[in-house]
Amino acid sequence: MATKKKATKKKAAKKKVAKKKVAKKKVAKKKV
Repeated sequence: MATKKKATKKKAAKKKVAKKKVAKKKVAKKKV
């Protein structure tokens, strides 16, 4: 169970990073 919880936390962190990257891309598009 503990390992599964760690895995889900890692996945959530990756999703957060992905969302930040997408947000940065959107901002970059607006600047152009």
